[in-house]
Amino acid sequence: MSESTINASRRRVLAFDLDGTLAVTKSPLSATMADLLSRTLDVFEVCVISGGSFRQFETQVLNPLRLDPPRATRLHLMPTSGTRYYRYDNSTSAWVQQYAEDLSATEKTSAVAALKQVAEQLGLWEQTPTGEVIEDRGSQITFSALGQQAPPERKYQWDPDGAKKEALRSGVARLLPDLEVRAGGTTSIDITRHEIDKAYGMRKLMEVLGLTSHDILYFGDQLGVGGNDYAVK
Repeated sequence: MSESTINASRRRVLAFDLDGTLAVTKSPLSATMADLLSRTLDVFEVCVISGGSFRQFETQVLNPLRLDPPRATRLHLMPTSGTRYYRYDNSTSAWVQQYAEDLSATEKTSAVAALKQVAEQLGLWEQTPTGEVIEDRGSQITFSALGQQAPPERKYQWDPDGAKKEALRSGVARLLPDLEVRAGGTTSIDITRHEIDKAYGMRKLMEVLGLTSHDILYFGDQLGVGGNDYAVK
């Protein structure tokens, strides 16, 4: 990789995946990371894009950061894999949704049924989950194999080579050809409208800011084929 490819000083936006990149899965930013990210906002526009809901972003990102308005206006939040976009509004001192690519009621019903069917067939339906297994996030249906609130150590041990997630993803995708089905976080599968993913979110960000892909440097932990950051690459 050439120096021009990785030189952050030539970029205007730094974009980050959340779980596994900025923070341990479903955990708040560490004090060190929060400080680094806050100082980064003095120099760059920053985007955080991940499969979690906006409520999860509040817990993991906004609460630890405690940003003042000038920094907050430079932060772009894209929960549910870029299917939603939030920006800080100085006039109301609130985070305001810019768009939401919501699934229809029929699409949600089909997604939930397919996830449960394939998970049971593969023996991956958890009988004693810690939290919700299937969550309706409006613009995304998310399957969490052990439950949303399972501790990180259990999640990291569940599928270290990604084989379980890929078997589940491919099985569900066959049942839902008109929707986007992809591996999400450590134990999750995410379902959105077709071709609405992190790449879509980055394209929308470029439109809003009047930028090209050369102006953005993206950081993620799953950039390989099949990973939830691959679409951006």
